[in-house]
Amino acid sequence: MDTYNFITTTAALAEYCNAIKFAPFLCVDFEFMRENTYYSQLCLIQLATPETAAIVDPLADGLDLAPLLMLFADESLLKVFHAGGQDIEIIVNKMGATPKPVFDTQVAGMALGLGEQVSYQNLIGTLLGKQIDKGARFTDWSRRPLDQRQLDYAIGDVTHLAVAYDKIRGLLEKKNRGTWLDDEMARLTEREHYITRPEDAWQRLKLPSRDLKVLGRLRALAAWREREAIDKDVPRGRIVKDETLADIASHPPKSQKDLAKVRGLSERWATNDIGIRLMNSLTAAEPLPGELAPERGTGPRLDKNQRLVADLLKLLLKICCEDADVAPRIVCRSDELDRLVAGERDLPLLGTWRYALFGKQAVELVEGKLSFRIHEGKLVIGE
Repeated sequence: MDTYNFITTTAALAEYCNAIKFAPFLCVDFEFMRENTYYSQLCLIQLATPETAAIVDPLADGLDLAPLLMLFADESLLKVFHAGGQDIEIIVNKMGATPKPVFDTQVAGMALGLGEQVSYQNLIGTLLGKQIDKGARFTDWSRRPLDQRQLDYAIGDVTHLAVAYDKIRGLLEKKNRGTWLDDEMARLTEREHYITRPEDAWQRLKLPSRDLKVLGRLRALAAWREREAIDKDVPRGRIVKDETLADIASHPPKSQKDLAKVRGLSERWATNDIGIRLMNSLTAAEPLPGELAPERGTGPRLDKNQRLVADLLKLLLKICCEDADVAPRIVCRSDELDRLVAGERDLPLLGTWRYALFGKQAVELVEGKLSFRIHEGKLVIGE
């Protein structure tokens, strides 16, 4: 697609959205900056259907994104992304809901054997035989004006995607794998994945201890830092680094004056307002409730022999996925193998298409009905 609209007014955006609302699908990509802010700063929006393409400048004076947000909310129009998690998060922050329905070509790549996190560059190279010029990849998209090379790079992220999506859909239909992606795509539209709750921020951190008092202080401090970062719209690390939070939680200062002795904080923390708020959060912290304490490791504990069986299951998974030309990640989550060895049977890998591809043989291996052998120098599965 050689031509595209460059949209800088609400009227032009409304006209374009009205013209494409009955399109079979809409490819979406955002350029944004997040180095200096808590929330992503949306700098450019690229849109494409099979017939049209447009670049929207959200930084243009007076431009209202309402017509586009209405289109994102229209459940009769499929929205296509590549690795769209951060783009969807921006949409949620703009309109309070996820776009529906969505299709992510990176997720689809798993079902087609393109890898677990195939890059856009590799996707287009593999499916369309095109080389993507990544020279403008690290552009400061907030600066104006943007030159022609930057705009051409940006629009290519959706015009090539429109062609690739058609090819992906055809391959999925040919291999009868369209329904394989239903669960994965549904997860992308769960609003909870994109909502930030300060009280849950501690779960992202490396835990300094399993002591409930320490974890309670860490939870309070992480929530305080999250609120400070949101209020100031700066990255949370600009408030306090992770390791400093962990240090304070493990070795809490007795007074605000002692903050000046904490590695990672300046002497100003001993007297400034933000230091007061930190100490107030620390003083109010209560031990973490036992039911919220993180479990040791993931999945059930296995003995030595069970661990060997789990290792054999990993080998079986690799063989099955290589034979089917599909990424293991879409077939089975990492903890499911341990749970299967431990005796659990209410698992996703034992339902739908996953059972036929891997689950049936996995159960047979655990129950001693399946084995591996070498035949003509090749590892094969036998009963």
